[in-house]
Amino acid sequence: MSAFKISERVSYIGVNDRATYRFEGMWPIPKGVSYNSYLVNGSEKSAIIDGVELQHAYEQIDEIKEILGGKAPDYLIINHMEPDHSGTIRALRHAFPGITIVGNAQTLAMVKGFYGEEGATLAVKDGETLDLGGATLKFVLTPMVHWPETMMTYLEEEKTLFAGDAFGCFGALNGAVLDSELELAPYMSEMVRYYSNIVGKYGQFVQRALAKLKDTEIATICSTHGPVWRDNIPKVVEVYDTLSSYQPLDNGVTVVFGSMYGNTTRMVEAIVEALAAGGVRNIEVFNAGQAEMSDMLAAAFRHRGLVIASPTYSDGIFPPVAAFVDALAVRGLRNRELVVAGSFTWAPQAAKKILERLEGCGMTLAATPFTVKQNPSAEALEVARESGKALAEALAR
Repeated sequence: MSAFKISERVSYIGVNDRATYRFEGMWPIPKGVSYNSYLVNGSEKSAIIDGVELQHAYEQIDEIKEILGGKAPDYLIINHMEPDHSGTIRALRHAFPGITIVGNAQTLAMVKGFYGEEGATLAVKDGETLDLGGATLKFVLTPMVHWPETMMTYLEEEKTLFAGDAFGCFGALNGAVLDSELELAPYMSEMVRYYSNIVGKYGQFVQRALAKLKDTEIATICSTHGPVWRDNIPKVVEVYDTLSSYQPLDNGVTVVFGSMYGNTTRMVEAIVEALAAGGVRNIEVFNAGQAEMSDMLAAAFRHRGLVIASPTYSDGIFPPVAAFVDALAVRGLRNRELVVAGSFTWAPQAAKKILERLEGCGMTLAATPFTVKQNPSAEALEVARESGKALAEALAR
């Protein structure tokens, strides 16, 4: 992307990635992703805030040279060390040999570990400032959002928060940078998917960061992925606050199931029919053997209701469903109304083991877990319907 002026002091120097198929090698990004980077110009000095992914290094360097008119930037501030933001450190050092790398102690240790760079660094602590001449940068340490070194940088004169990965989302930026100039619905949806996939495990640390920032006046949020937030800051903060406190965004239902020969599918259809009859309109159903883990997690974080159904497989949970259950357990998802169903031929293990894996998550059983042997009978399907009805009633309360 071309550079954009966010303010008189701040320029956007990020890039779009429309080629990578899976972010972090796991999460599909069919709409691409942006790697956001910023240049802050004071009257005396300038600072790059976060870099971009390595393959885009020369694109970014050209933008910096054009903005600064051939003058070299003085600082490179690293809010987050993941290589999609720090991958250009060596290239920037080569292009601008006098640049000083700024980060906290853990950041600078990672700079050495990842890239072997040590000289010309500046270690900063929580609350310290760096004056560029009429542009004062204050550093706010926010560990485990979502790496231990993460921090944010606050431009005091403009009340602009450079937030690292916080408040980020998937999706390349389509021709503009500011939220006021983009259609936001796709980005808000991708924010939930991004959070649940990448940050979901670290809710307590996101809550700590939000508490730390609650008295800070923020006019602009510059994240490292997605739009620059200005007109929609309350909405974006609310989404992150809700997700990080493990509260659902709506009263919908996520249904995740596995089925080899259709018997579990029949149970699930009975549950879903009862949910719809009970007034639930927002129902997302995923066959775990075909669906993307990314989408299933996003739905589970979004909706209050959760149905998990699995056949017994090798004396355990059907593997694609097991992977989903494990992903929920790792993230500690809670505050959900849960229905668990199992099916089996000779060993009724799946439902029991799903409950065991989710034991510490703090979910509420909306109905008694049930298990069906072989082909579900009319009676078994009625039990499934009663479970769906019970879940619908729980969501209505």
